[in-house]
Amino acid sequence: MSLVVSDTSPLTNLAAIGQFALLQKLYGSLLIAEAVWDELNATGQHWPGRNEVAASPWIQRHAPKNRLLIMALRQDLDLGEAESIALALEWQADFILMDERDGRHKAMQLGLRPVGVIGVLLTAKARGCIPEIRPLLDALRQQAGFYLGDALYREALRLAHEQAA
Repeated sequence: MSLVVSDTSPLTNLAAIGQFALLQKLYGSLLIAEAVWDELNATGQHWPGRNEVAASPWIQRHAPKNRLLIMALRQDLDLGEAESIALALEWQADFILMDERDGRHKAMQLGLRPVGVIGVLLTAKARGCIPEIRPLLDALRQQAGFYLGDALYREALRLAHEQAA
């Protein structure tokens, strides 16, 4: 299995569409930064994914040690993204699950391999964990409030060998 660190967005969005279990099926276990846990509990709310993370022994929380790197990353990124990148570097993660463009760009600059929620769904389809991605892409847009532009929507369907509408 791969060593994978996750930022908040893939956790909340997959939970919002009822596909949180794909993470364990695909990756076996995940590491999350303490800031990601804090974001799942922000403003006293229970965000989608919060209860799933709390009930998942296959998800481990860690505080990244490189505070200087986190401070530098915080100039452009939120704390969850910054700590996730620092944690992925410290643990030499195979992948970092992250959706935000700036975070993904910074992760790539630092030699990490970011995978977003769309990439998770494409991997799940390729491995036979889900039959099709179209209903899940639609659910991301409608239920999770996930911004998914039409071009990326069509490209995801093409990569999944599904017909565009």
